[in-house]
Order: sequence, then C-alpha cells, then structure tokens
Amino acid sequence: QVQLVESGGGLVQAGGSLRLSCAASGRTFSSYVMGWFRQAPGKEREFVGRIMWSGGSTYYADSVKGRFTISRDNAKNTVYLQMNSLKPEDTAVYYCAAGDVGKGYGYWGQGTQVTVSS
Repeated sequence: QVQLVESGGGLVQAGGSLRLSCAASGRTFSSYVMGWFRQAPGKEREFVGRIMWSGGSTYYADSVKGRFTISRDNAKNTVYLQMNSLKPEDTAVYYCAAGDVGKGYGYWGQGTQVTVSS
C-alpha cells in the first residue's frame, strides 16, 4: 500500500518561502510520476507541477513557474516543493500525488495547509 505524507506547511508572509515535503512509502517509485496539487477554499483542485521519479524531469503550471521548484531525494523516497516569492493567492491546501506514468494519480497524501498573508 502506497502512503504519501506531506509536511512543511504553515503561515508565511507574502514574498517569503516554504518547502513542502512528501515522504513516500510502500513500493518502489522508479516508474512513477509525482505531482503537487493545491486547492483553495471554494475553488477546484489545481495542478501545481510534477516530477518524473526516474530522470527527474519537471513540469510546472504557469501560475508557479519561476517561483516553485520540485525536486526529489531518491535515497529518502521524498519529493520536495520549494516555494519562493509566495503570494496570497498561493494560499491553499497542498497535496502530493503519485501514479504510474500515463495512468493518472492513484495515490494522494492528506494535504498540508499553506497560508500566505499580505
């Protein structure tokens, strides 16, 4: 059973930074894609970015490109979301997700709250 546990959320002022972590367990992830999503109150869940576990290629939503960076630590089975130059509109619950390439995200974490004050 795959488990994803996010951590690192909190309250930060606009312009600040946070780093979220997603610790993965339960299987080997070499063929997986790891994604980050977010959902603000009253809004639909939004794709933030993703990283291929094998090779490490990344892709970002336009709304975060240049400010957010996704990375992974293979030894720790952990994926990170480094968030810089945070804006109040980045306030949301952030989720990590995992899935086989081409098959969608079948596993989700419980989410971690990020609040950016103006």
